[in-house]
Amino acid sequence: MGRFQSLFGTQDMTVGRPLTVLARFSVPLLIGNFTQQLYNTVDSIIVGQYIGDTALAAVGTAGPILNLLLVLFMGIATGAGILSAQYFGAQDRNTLSRTVGNTMLLTLGSGLLMSLVGFLVTPFLVGLTNPPAEVADGAVTYLRIIFIGFLGGGAYNILSGVLRGMGDSVYPLIYLVIASLLNIVLDIVFVANFGMGIAGVAWATIIAQAVSGTLCVIRILRMKDQLDLNRETLQPDGTILRKLCGLGIPAGITSAIFSMSAILVQGLVNSMGTSVIATNVAVMRVDGFAMMPNFTFGTAATTYIGQNIGAMKTARLRAGVKDMMKLALGVSLALVLAIILFGKNLIAMFTQTPEVIELGRQGLLWLSFGYICFAVTQVLQGVMRGAGDTLVPMWLSIITTVILRMPLAYLLANLTRSEAFPQGSPHAIFASLLISWVIGTVLSVLAYRKGLWRKKLPETMQKELAAEKAAGRKDA
Repeated sequence: MGRFQSLFGTQDMTVGRPLTVLARFSVPLLIGNFTQQLYNTVDSIIVGQYIGDTALAAVGTAGPILNLLLVLFMGIATGAGILSAQYFGAQDRNTLSRTVGNTMLLTLGSGLLMSLVGFLVTPFLVGLTNPPAEVADGAVTYLRIIFIGFLGGGAYNILSGVLRGMGDSVYPLIYLVIASLLNIVLDIVFVANFGMGIAGVAWATIIAQAVSGTLCVIRILRMKDQLDLNRETLQPDGTILRKLCGLGIPAGITSAIFSMSAILVQGLVNSMGTSVIATNVAVMRVDGFAMMPNFTFGTAATTYIGQNIGAMKTARLRAGVKDMMKLALGVSLALVLAIILFGKNLIAMFTQTPEVIELGRQGLLWLSFGYICFAVTQVLQGVMRGAGDTLVPMWLSIITTVILRMPLAYLLANLTRSEAFPQGSPHAIFASLLISWVIGTVLSVLAYRKGLWRKKLPETMQKELAAEKAAGRKDA
């Protein structure tokens, strides 16, 4: 019972065997990511099965646009998670409280701002992807409803990041499970029973997100053993805000780069027709499950490194990185095997069109090896972020996404034009993604070994790591 109860609340990752504390933190986080991906997938399954491939294509077109306008939230969440981990590890209650208070203020302001901006610019952004008219109409409807309730999703994304920074990955999981189950029930009621179409899916999503965001706020307000949230700590603090922005802006730019390139690549996909759009949506939904361990263990690495830097425990850094890499690669390998064996069945959940099912199966085969590479990338970049270096991961994203992936997708599409695919083969989309992931992994390994992230560490820790390296421990 004691071990079960210890899962709830914050976890101190500066003590105990690294593999044990990382697994204990990561398992709820992995389940949470699985749950979030599940309810996104259920949206697509219900849309594809009850409304059709055109509606499925509309939801897929909306995805990159929604992610683009989430970048402000993601930037704040990254900065807040890093600072929360470091101040929690250092047991600096006052600064931790002011950080959380200012994060809550930023959440409210950014949520209201992005709701307004998103609602207004949705038609323009959808137009950038050049979808068929019927797909564009559905995407605009879906997105505008989502932006009405944007604050709820933003609150969950940001405040769950704060909780994870303090080692609490269980309560965010519980809230996400509640929201996911509610979303699934509302999807069925609104779409299957009430016939509300794409609008029903969007309303179900924002109601569920409002619930998860509210639960995170309540949880933080009740954490009186770790935080002092009062009139003083909820006042804007210029120093804290600058730190949040300094860490968060590069992460936000990284997310924006991914999303903007995805919008431009979506334009290429949309030019290939509704069947290819639907195929890409189905593949990307399965892709989301395959990516889960990568993002999960990247987040765990950031929290673990951040807490141990705050506690000045240099010796635990190296062991933690090695154990996290073992976990990430092991889980990714298992998921890749499942995708190879059951890829066709997974795609068939989204559509009944044989052409879409076969193209989707082939797309998953293209991406399989890339998931293993991306596991390495996420862990190493998570270490860099945990140390406070968010700039190097940003530049790596620019190189792999803007300089490599996007031009390569258009080049390969142009080279693979045929009578069957006059705008290029859909395999060009998947091949370009795989190539960029592999190159990104190589660059991440080189950046990690170069060690610019170590310069963000306190001087004492830098000297200790240098001494380890001089003694022959090259991977320290």
